Amino acid sequence: MKMYVGNLSYDTTKQDIETLFAQHGQVTDVHVPTDRDTGRPRGFAFVTMDSKQSMDNAIGSLDGKNVDGRNLRVNEARPR
Repeated sequence: MKMYVGNLSYDTTKQDIETLFAQHGQVTDVHVPTDRDTGRPRGFAFVTMDSKQSMDNAIGSLDGKNVDGRNLRVNEARPR
């Protein structure tokens, strides 16, 4: 199950995100898009977890949580 994680600090790493979400279930993938010109993270990520229950637990616990000085926005990713 894939989630959108928004309002990330540019200092938050892929490993930081994986560690944070792993507290709520098995993380199968973390994708942090980067700016084509600068190579810096764009301030959001996509996290995939192994089950809907894990995803729901993570959304409930992490939406609005302060991480690196920013309040995260976490919700189920919409299809393209």
